[in-house]
Amino acid sequence: MIDADLADFGAPSHPVAFKLEYLQHSGSFKARGAFANLLTRQPGPAGVAAASGGNHGAAVAYAAQKLGIPTSIFIPEIAPQAKRKKIAGYGAQLVVGGDRYADALAACNTFVEQSGALSVHAYDMPETLIGQGSVGLELEEQRSAIDTLLVAVGGGGLIGGIAAWYGGRVKVVAVEPEAAPTLHMALEAGHPVDAPAGGIAADSLAPRQIGALMLPIAQQHVVASILVEDDAIRAAQQALWDRMRIVTEPGGAAAFAAFLSGVYRPERDERVAVLLCGANTDAVSFT
Repeated sequence: MIDADLADFGAPSHPVAFKLEYLQHSGSFKARGAFANLLTRQPGPAGVAAASGGNHGAAVAYAAQKLGIPTSIFIPEIAPQAKRKKIAGYGAQLVVGGDRYADALAACNTFVEQSGALSVHAYDMPETLIGQGSVGLELEEQRSAIDTLLVAVGGGGLIGGIAAWYGGRVKVVAVEPEAAPTLHMALEAGHPVDAPAGGIAADSLAPRQIGALMLPIAQQHVVASILVEDDAIRAAQQALWDRMRIVTEPGGAAAFAAFLSGVYRPERDERVAVLLCGANTDAVSFT
């Protein structure tokens, strides 16, 4: 973790602690859930398979390579080249199927049914939630004195695991792009619903529906769901690079975008932490 102040980024002064999950193996927090699955479940005759916008696929491919397990990763057309290269570099069979994550998931499910491979879901699986929840455990050990944690949301595995760990001891706030308000719409409806899946962070934060397993956790332990514009995400990426030489992908900067843009306004003495969750991008300048 590192400490900073919003004044460092040209915004009104307020302390902030960054949890640097983009430094994890494979470039995102997803390695936690991948290892939790592969260390507690038995691979099938065709190894393991996963559908992903990129980060989960890279994490599963990395974990499987380390454990000597054959891997098939299904990605949509929108998956960026940086993530494709990383998945292939870990030795996985890479299959491009469909325009969006939901299409890749359907192709993966068909492969699992036909081959007997072990399915490793990106977010809607108990082992995945347990693995991602270890972020909360580690953060509490590193910074026990925080009041609020801002977390970007795609399918909800990360925030679900973290919110379950804290159990209300910390104010957990969900941040999503306006173009992909998956959890936001589910909380309003009271159940998972189809949501738009667009925007700058569509490869990592835009599943069709939120995970069914995490929604009851969010309903109980996520105190707010807020939306940020794509321009705010771009500005957060640029600010992290300009001021701290931190490279994040759009989804990795979304939580900070809420804080930097003022969409999330803390109380005067509120101790805020922000999760920077992924950095699988080739870009180092965001203008």
